[in-house]
Amino acid sequence: MSKENVDRGKRNLMLGTATLGATAATGLLSTKTAQAASSSGSGGVLIRRVRPGEPGWPSQSQWQALAQSMQGRVFEVPDPFAGCEQSAAACQEILKDFENPYFIQDTPGATQSSGWVDAWTSRISQYAAEVETTDDVAKAVRFAHDHNLRLVVKGGAHSYLGQSNAPDSFLIWTKRLNKIEMHEKFVPQGSQGVEPMQAVSVGGGAIWVDVYDKAVVKGRRYVQGGGCTSVGVGGHLQTGGFGSFSKRFGMSSGGMVEVEMVLADGSVVVANEHQNSDLFWASRGAGAAFGIITRATLKLHPLPDTFGFAGLRVKAKSDGAYTALVEHFLRFYRDSLMNPHWGEHAGFNGENELEIAMSIQGLSEKEAADVWQPFVDWVSARSEDYEIVSPLRLVVVAAYHWWDYEYRKKHLPKSIIADDRPDGKPGAFWWSGSAREVSIYIAGYESGWLHERLLEDSQLPILAATLVAASRVRGFEIHFNKGLAGAPPEVAMQGQQIPMNPVVQHAFGLVIVAGGELNVHEGLRGHEPNKPEARAEAARITQAMDLIRAIAPDAGGYCSEMSYFAPNWQYDAWGRANYERLRALKQKYDPNGVFMAHHYVGSEDWTDNGFVKRG
Repeated sequence: MSKENVDRGKRNLMLGTATLGATAATGLLSTKTAQAASSSGSGGVLIRRVRPGEPGWPSQSQWQALAQSMQGRVFEVPDPFAGCEQSAAACQEILKDFENPYFIQDTPGATQSSGWVDAWTSRISQYAAEVETTDDVAKAVRFAHDHNLRLVVKGGAHSYLGQSNAPDSFLIWTKRLNKIEMHEKFVPQGSQGVEPMQAVSVGGGAIWVDVYDKAVVKGRRYVQGGGCTSVGVGGHLQTGGFGSFSKRFGMSSGGMVEVEMVLADGSVVVANEHQNSDLFWASRGAGAAFGIITRATLKLHPLPDTFGFAGLRVKAKSDGAYTALVEHFLRFYRDSLMNPHWGEHAGFNGENELEIAMSIQGLSEKEAADVWQPFVDWVSARSEDYEIVSPLRLVVVAAYHWWDYEYRKKHLPKSIIADDRPDGKPGAFWWSGSAREVSIYIAGYESGWLHERLLEDSQLPILAATLVAASRVRGFEIHFNKGLAGAPPEVAMQGQQIPMNPVVQHAFGLVIVAGGELNVHEGLRGHEPNKPEARAEAARITQAMDLIRAIAPDAGGYCSEMSYFAPNWQYDAWGRANYERLRALKQKYDPNGVFMAHHYVGSEDWTDNGFVKRG
């Protein structure tokens, strides 16, 4: 190793001595003892991760050696709220920063959500490896494997379930794995006779705003990715992934043609349909339980002429009129909008309002207006029952401008919020509507797929009445782009090709009932969440979803947008047959649970904190 690398490792390793010098408590298991411990009883400890200060926790020289071996850096994770001890003014500045998703991503001890009542709370890891190469990732994973550490991975940090953080853990931080490379003629490894395709290879730590800028704004091609610009590529792909235009192009992982991954033993594999096909299948929807994506290659599509937005708010003047409005809208959606041109969502609430916020692809403004005119006419002709709170607003632009920061800043400034920090990411922005998700303390989050059969004439009145009844308890949204009914047949088939609940192939949308409190942080005095209100809201969210599940018993749930407390989460997320296959693959590739977090495949064998596996 060169002296330069040794010096860099010494500079980058910012070690504290308090935890390393701590004395282990009596009875704590060493690494070897913990790995070997077992019991004939069903409650016997099989594996126990080590914590700082316990026998087996890496020594300072071992952390030093890891740092010196890597191109990236290894460091003790600082508390992002440490400045709050200085003054109230300093704390206010920190809290303001936490309203910016890019600040959160640039802060190793921060997560997009601050926690979930009675479920999890955002906590910093003990140490982090800011990896820069695949080899860095492999070394860090091997280090965690060999030292029996609780491992977490942070990319975009959007996990509602708290999967990208854990106290006393070792964090692999992937933000510098962000290379993006366009290919005119890409051929997957190990394939024979496959026609070269246009594709883009993306580092697992990249975020979608950068991918869209490279592929769409500059490259004039389309790649299916996430709807939120700040979402991380790796985690998004591993949960299937939907974007605003998924009704036309399918799930993000459905467009993945090859993936490079680091497995639990630190080995690196390239997986596609021609080699390591079982891992390729699992990597496209089973979550991050099988490895860390270091590079994914995605198919590029011809860019549609236009992308756009349709917004409308209608208020009914009575409960009966609202039920009629909801039924009419659902019929209108089935007949006119359940096709590849439309995506995004509609909101339903207890104020008898219907709020439309839908995306458009491939239509001119006139064509989009013509689609909506019959619905607008129906509402306008019934002024005694309805008030148009916000008239139909259509925004249609050339598709290559959709993620064009300079264009939006000039022509659609209210649609985005820019990362305006002095050292912020140039050209980075997030949608104005996404501000409701940044630093949210979650009260509850439920989701379920709505089968297209619910839109049949015989079922529509029941569906409408149920949705209205649920809205009396708690407002919710139906995300029409999350569901493949109405997509082209070859796109809808993705529901059978990747490990998700198979109902997604026949779902016209995903209902999401969720809520929480913004920019509160448990343990931060004066800025703590209102837990009694959060629990009350959680009860309302569950009650509303239970009403919907009564007519949609096969609704399941989306693995990245489901309840932390779902009792049948395995089958809700993946279906019975898929989950049994995934469990077998988990045992094959990660029998010791190096990649373990709440609602990961196999996590039912572990305590919620991921530290103890039981028999």
